[in-house]
Amino acid sequence: MKLVYVFDAYCGWSHGFSPTLHEVASRHPELTVDVVSGGLFTAERRVPIREFGYVQGANARIRELTGAEFGEAYDRLIADGSFVMDSEAAARGVAALRQAAPTRAMELAAAAQRAFYLDGLSLSDTATYRKIAEQNGLDADAVAAAFQASAARAAAEADFARTAELGVEGFPTLLAVDGDRVTTLAHGHATVDEVERRLVAFVAARTA
Repeated sequence: MKLVYVFDAYCGWSHGFSPTLHEVASRHPELTVDVVSGGLFTAERRVPIREFGYVQGANARIRELTGAEFGEAYDRLIADGSFVMDSEAAARGVAALRQAAPTRAMELAAAAQRAFYLDGLSLSDTATYRKIAEQNGLDADAVAAAFQASAARAAAEADFARTAELGVEGFPTLLAVDGDRVTTLAHGHATVDEVERRLVAFVAARTA
């Protein structure tokens, strides 16, 4: 059995869910966690952020429910409104970081989200991944090269395809997967205790 975390680096609810995911994972070191980029802002949704009029209201709700922080640099992006969130580029960046340190994928995905939501950095810029790599003790040149490589584009497409195969339509979604059996542990927002109860029920059903 393993956990599959489907998120988007440009999803505020995924940013808010990160501490919950880390706590759940720390309680279950026996479970691997697959980190999959979902592709929230692609194609016709790749537009200036001002066109998503709900962002500031959603962020207030995320902050209220999860305690997530949003930095001043990010707030300036929202106020300006011209920034374009490109989930395909973000997924390539997450894939490059994941390739550099596969066992730290969850931690590095959260780092990418902090780069955007706290520091206001674009997840389309190679420099952002250089900074994340340096902050996390990775080879910045290797990560930058991987972000630009065709393999990262293929990895992003594979992530989007896997998201569709899993039937995930909202982010974040945390799944427990055991062979052909799949259950949703969290969708959007959930506390650690709620995830734990669902996981215990899933395991109990498996062994009944």
